Amino acid sequence: MILWYDFQPELLLLMRAKLALENGTVFTGEHFGAEGEISGEVCFNTSITGYQEILTDPSYAGQIVTMTYTQIGNYGVNSDDVESAKPQVSGFVVKEYFDFHSNWRANMSLGEWLKQHNIIAIQGIDTRMLTKILRSQGAMRGILSTKDLNDESLVKKAKSSPEMMGLDLAKDVTTKKESLEFSRQNFICSPYEERGEE
Repeated sequence: MILWYDFQPELLLLMRAKLALENGTVFTGEHFGAEGEISGEVCFNTSITGYQEILTDPSYAGQIVTMTYTQIGNYGVNSDDVESAKPQVSGFVVKEYFDFHSNWRANMSLGEWLKQHNIIAIQGIDTRMLTKILRSQGAMRGILSTKDLNDESLVKKAKSSPEMMGLDLAKDVTTKKESLEFSRQNFICSPYEERGEE
């Protein structure tokens, strides 16, 4: 976090990130999480909470997910609220990232966790405008970058990135080994079965 009294303009350049859509729209903001460049289908999610579950949901593989709720990160992340072993999204877009988390269950901040899993995220962009574009024109290809900040170059990359249709993402999100052995003893269908009644 940069405070006004230790503001250094050169740090803003280090923190800048851009999201470019295939339709030519480019958003400039600040990155958190990992640095780099990633392409994916840009979509949105309207949940108020549950960002950790969204990030680890295998159905979001290959997508750059935009949260419509304004403040994300305020309860950090923990090891329990996951839908899979790691984040499945390609990138993450929020209006305002809140690094100072406050939750007794949190193991770390969202930014630290994303960095640990090499997920690029951007904050400080107009997510309402982005959502309106996606809602009216549909999900589209995009590129999220902290390296290349040239608008023209990013739009060209977004247009040439792979389309979601036809991608075999199941092989990327499927577990390599069985994680739970199913048995009738572990699965109770009704409270009556638990007591041996019918």
